[in-house]
Amino acid sequence: MQTDALTMQADALTMQAHALTMQAHALTMQAHALTMQTDALTMQANVLVVQNIAKLNLLRINEMLYLAK
Repeated sequence: MQTDALTMQADALTMQAHALTMQAHALTMQAHALTMQTDALTMQANVLVVQNIAKLNLLRINEMLYLAK
């Protein structure tokens, strides 16, 4: 009887360990997803910077063309 109880406790601890491992994997996946979202936002910000630089350059070109007349 005592052996059966110990076996059941060991099985319960093993199941808890597996559950904790699965939770750790889920947290790791969430961290990766957040990293990917951060990277996407950084890329969007970079695109906006490049677009604004292009607009500024276009304004400068138009200004130079106007002044050259």
